[in-house]
Amino acid sequence: MNTKLLVIAAAAVLALSACKNETPAAQQEAAEAAAAADAAGAEAADAISATGEMVEQGAEAAAAATGEAVSEVAGATQDAAADVSAAADQAAAETSEAVDQAAAEANEAAQEADVAIDGEND
Repeated sequence: MNTKLLVIAAAAVLALSACKNETPAAQQEAAEAAAAADAAGAEAADAISATGEMVEQGAEAAAAATGEAVSEVAGATQDAAADVSAAADQAAAETSEAVDQAAAEANEAAQEADVAIDGEND
């Protein structure tokens, strides 16, 4: 809207300056048109500035949201790594226990086999 006003005011100034009518009324109208063009230009500059500020605020908000999301992902990753580490420790302990039990059973079986062989040899 402000841009349209600026274009209209500029066109009016140009049209009035092309007429070269030097009557006091024409001079007054030209001065008013120039003032309107200046005001429209100031409003356009304000609108551009406000738009720039909104874009900057939007970028800052997006950056903050991205930083928060990255932080959440990092926390979830650390939690998952801790869970995996705990599961690996538990699996290692269970495997070690199973190996120890199998070794004990194998040792017991070997002793029983020795006893059985000795009993047959007697």
